[in-house]
Amino acid sequence: MGKLELLKMICVVLIFCIAGAIASPAQIFSILGNFDFPNGSGPNVELIQGTDGNFYGTTGQGGTNNNCTDGCGTVFKITAKGALTSLHSFNGTDGSFATGLVQGTNGNFYGTTANGGNNNCTDGCGTVFKITAKGVLTSLHSFNGTDGSGPYSGLIRGVNGSFYGTTDYGGSNTNCAGGCGTVFKITAKGVLTSLHSFDGTDGSTPNAGLVQGIDGDFYGTTYSGGANGCGTVFKLNSKNTLTSLHSFNGTDGCGVYSGLIQGTDGNFYGTTEVGGLYTDGTVFQMTTEGAVTTLHSFSNTDGSYPAGLVQGTDGNLYGATQGGGNFTYGTVFQITAAGALTTLHSFDYSDGEDPQSAPVQATSGIFYGTTYFGGADGYGTVFSLSIGLGPFVETQTSSGKVGADVNILGTDLTDATGVTFNGTAAVFKVVSSSEIKAEVPAGATSGAVRVTTPSGTLTSNVNFQVRP
Repeated sequence: MGKLELLKMICVVLIFCIAGAIASPAQIFSILGNFDFPNGSGPNVELIQGTDGNFYGTTGQGGTNNNCTDGCGTVFKITAKGALTSLHSFNGTDGSFATGLVQGTNGNFYGTTANGGNNNCTDGCGTVFKITAKGVLTSLHSFNGTDGSGPYSGLIRGVNGSFYGTTDYGGSNTNCAGGCGTVFKITAKGVLTSLHSFDGTDGSTPNAGLVQGIDGDFYGTTYSGGANGCGTVFKLNSKNTLTSLHSFNGTDGCGVYSGLIQGTDGNFYGTTEVGGLYTDGTVFQMTTEGAVTTLHSFSNTDGSYPAGLVQGTDGNLYGATQGGGNFTYGTVFQITAAGALTTLHSFDYSDGEDPQSAPVQATSGIFYGTTYFGGADGYGTVFSLSIGLGPFVETQTSSGKVGADVNILGTDLTDATGVTFNGTAAVFKVVSSSEIKAEVPAGATSGAVRVTTPSGTLTSNVNFQVRP
């Protein structure tokens, strides 16, 4: 080969390398906020993005009230630039150990505390509360043991407007000490209905929340119980009939600490805290009929004790592990639907330790999450992770009837010129740079929601289901 030909080849290779570098944006991890105890300690559930574009969450401990040994917990807000504000400090009577939020269509937030409230239980049986974006809290319900005890996960909003959740203990069955746990429904005004009490054989200790499938049924998990004592996956239909879909046996995982998500392929995905080939937990896929496939078994070096999943706009799944990784303090990972896992970040305590929930993807495309410990003061952190995914829009409810009002969340929506539901134009109103209100148009069918802006068209992260 002559020098000229060799030089040409080197140039071609360099061009391809440069192009590849441009096409693969750098991964950027940042610490946005540090908890210092007065503003909270131990954030243990997923953040949510509000209609104002800010992020909201809860901490299990800390705060300014000392009625609880380690603080009763807080509700907080943090901006994308890292301004952290405590909105409320629980005092025990109005709840303690807060466990997550969901935003209602009225703009208020609804959540649960695992303890506090009614004193029928040693530390209180837990509560359901409402809080405004300015921090005005209203207690909606105090559990009494019979109707449940210890809601250790947040609520979800059903398509009918009511909220649904689980309690770890309590209920009408006494097969477990303190009760095997419940599934409940509660209205925005605080009217609670117990839908199911577990009896151990169909599962016990439903530590995670629920997800409403595209079929309208609710799907969830239990941490223990079932045929092998390692927990279950269940379905609850509109008639409140519960069906056990799968009982974990240890080899395929044990102890479902976090809830399910339904992927764009229609299958459900989740994690088990322990079990699998190396007893450090698993990532699994489950069909709607209950056929479970283990996608990955953690081995400590790539993480241990996984804590939930979220699906990114690239179709991949993202999650966190509470331990393991390069420094044993936990990781953030990506996994494909085929089971190929990539560790994106290993915590080293200075930037956090023990992330107890999956990061969430904001409409900017960036992921945001929390760690229970670590950071500047040791009380936990809020972090962001950008991997180069672009902005999108998110419908605040993923389904609705023709004529229903739908909140659409996004970024830089002020000058939006059009909204379509699977190609059908909708009447809409721009509320702010981060929120649009649109009406499901006549003739609309299930599919992507798209918002046209001067900088381009933004597509919803999940298809909107038009219900009859």
